[in-house]
Amino acid sequence: MSHAFFIYAAYGATALVFAALVLWLLVDGRARRRELDALEKAGAARRSVRGRS
Repeated sequence: MSHAFFIYAAYGATALVFAALVLWLLVDGRARRRELDALEKAGAARRSVRGRS
């Protein structure tokens, strides 16, 4: 058997892990954005905005 199968399997596994990480970042980013919006609606201000003149 050729080594090509193992090489392609490694590339495929890497691509799957990379795609899962990108998907997780997108989903988590949207969740954090919703949390920030809810906090801002509740009256919480960001520290970086409060300190500016």
